Formats: sequence, C-alpha cells, structure tokens
Amino acid sequence: MNFSSFAGAIALIIALYILWQIRFIILLTFASVALATAINYLVRYLMRLGVKKRNTAIFLSLMLLFLIFVGFILLIFPPFIDQVQRSLYLLPEAVDKIAVWLTWLQARVPKQLVGEIQKIENITRNLPTFATQFLGNFYEIFSGSLGAVINMLLVGVVTIMLLITPHPYLRLFLAFFPSFYRRRAAKIIKKCEQALGGWTKGILFNMFVISVLSWLGLSILGVQLPLANALLAGLLTFIPNLGAVLSCIPPVILALVDAPWKALAVLVLYFLIQQTETNVLTPLVMKQQVSLLPAVTLLAQATFAIFFGFIGLFLALPLTVVSQVWIEEVLIKDILSNWGKKSDRSGSKQASTTQTKISKSSSPTVIKSEIGGAS
Repeated sequence: MNFSSFAGAIALIIALYILWQIRFIILLTFASVALATAINYLVRYLMRLGVKKRNTAIFLSLMLLFLIFVGFILLIFPPFIDQVQRSLYLLPEAVDKIAVWLTWLQARVPKQLVGEIQKIENITRNLPTFATQFLGNFYEIFSGSLGAVINMLLVGVVTIMLLITPHPYLRLFLAFFPSFYRRRAAKIIKKCEQALGGWTKGILFNMFVISVLSWLGLSILGVQLPLANALLAGLLTFIPNLGAVLSCIPPVILALVDAPWKALAVLVLYFLIQQTETNVLTPLVMKQQVSLLPAVTLLAQATFAIFFGFIGLFLALPLTVVSQVWIEEVLIKDILSNWGKKSDRSGSKQASTTQTKISKSSSPTVIKSEIGGAS
C-alpha cells in the first residue's frame, strides 16, 4: 500500500468517527428536512388556493401547525394528569374487584387453567406497586425535558430556514458528490421528496381514521377521556407496531378502574383497530407510500432505537423510506445493475478485437506476406 492509499484510508476512518460522534445532530437535521418536506406540501396547497407570496404561505402554514400542536397538548396532557392521579387512588379498589372476579372465574374453569388464573391474580395484587414504580420512572425521564425542548427548538429553526431558502442547502448537499453524478443525485433527492410526501399523506390518513375509530369505540364502551385517548392513539400511529401497544395502556388503566371486563373490551377494541389498519387502511394508501416490508420496518425500528434512542425509534419509518430510495437508486440501479453490463461490454469489445485480428491474420494478403517472409 502506497502513502496516498494509506492516507486516504486514515482520512476515511477519521471522517466516519466524526460522523458517529455527531450522529445525533445528523438525525435532528434529517428530522428538520422531513418536517420541511411535509410542510412544503401545505405551503404549495395554500399557494394554489390563492396565496401569492411563498413567505406568506409559509407563515400561515406554521401558524396553523402551531395552533394544532397547542390544542393537542391542551386536550391531552391536563386531563391525563388529573385522571392518572385519581386512578392511583382508585387502583387498589380496582385490584380488589379483579381479585373477586378471578375467584369467581376460578370456580368455573377447568383445573388445568387454575394455575394460570392464580398467576394473573398475583400480578394484579402487585399492580399498585408496579404503577408507583412506573410513574416514578416516568417523572424521572421527563425531569430532564429541557434538553428535549432545546432539540425541538433547534429542529423548528432549521425547518423554517430550509422552507424559506431551500436551494442553497440543496446546492451545498450536491457539492459533496462528484461533478459527473450531481445531476443524478438531484433526481434521487427529488424521488426522496416524493416518497416522503406520499408517506406523509398516507400516515396522516391513517392517524385520522384511527383517531375516529378509537373515539367511537371508547365512547361506546364508556371509557373516560375518549377524545384524549383517541388523539393519543392517532399520534402513536406514527410509530408502527409499538405505537399500538403504547396507545392502549392509558385507556386500559382507566377502564380497569371501572371494571375488569371493560379493560378486556378495550384490549379487544384496540386489537380490532390495529387489524383494520394493517389489513384495510395500509393497502388502501399504499399507492401513495413507498412499499415497506413488515420485517424490514421492525428491524429498522430496532436498529435506529439502539443507535439513536427514542428519537431514532420515532423517525425510523421516514429514515427507512429515504434509505430505501437511495439503496434502490444508487446501489441497485447504478452499481449492481450495471456491473454485469460493463463486464459484458468489455468482454464483447475484447472478443470483437480478437475476431478482427483473426480475420486480418486469415486474409489472403496477410497469409501471402507471411509466406513470402518465411521463404
């Protein structure tokens, strides 16, 4: 290995190390890009409605999203905090109700299931302890919320900058590619924008439908705070697979305070809603989205959660959408699909050259000259 190759390898290792150290900043930058892409669709829609200046459309879009965010916070957090505090006082009473119900059930089920019911009874008796520990950890997690607020502000500021002047940042990003590949990279970025836009439309549609279905089901069952729980279920749809599990915890706890059967009914309701999303909603909106395999989605969530924590889990799906476009366009189309073609072209060219030489060497003139030279 010569000195230039050695220096290039060292420079690559240093660059990878620096990127790893600033991986969280890169992730926040991607969040800003994804958010700016989504808001840009709203900006274009307002401009089609008659807003002439882009800056005015950006301002109206941001104000609308800010009002929605504030209304969402006011609808969810104050009622939940009050209800959780009251539920903690009523939880021992709910546990006693479950114990009575399990005792009644134990006398009417086969003997093989008695041991399983006793295990459930032991778990329910420890529910107050589990709830206290969970809430203690919950408040510990959110005690350092200042860092999260600062990160949200950073993402918001960068998003606004990208919305106002996107072209300089696009030119800066394309400058990192070789000159012969910049036009191709610009086309891939356009495809990423279309994929993110289609995925955003699809996920917003899913969130709306799931919120409505959850609100109707919880209202029929008589669970407290049906609107707040429905909005939370719609929001957590953004996190596939795990979001459905997390969203059913608050309504199950609230239903458990009233009656054990109601908690079981809430679990059945959320299971049916999840199946509706998987088998009905997702195929309907798949035309607007990038097709992602369920196993790939789950593995991407686990990978990004390990490397980036909760924000990686939250952004796993848009990251996977963009990564899939780049892998498909660069690795598959530009490299792997042309690999055999290049060798075939070079092989056919070499064969053609050899054939030409053979033809020339076989011509009468060449043969005659060779015979004359030999004689």
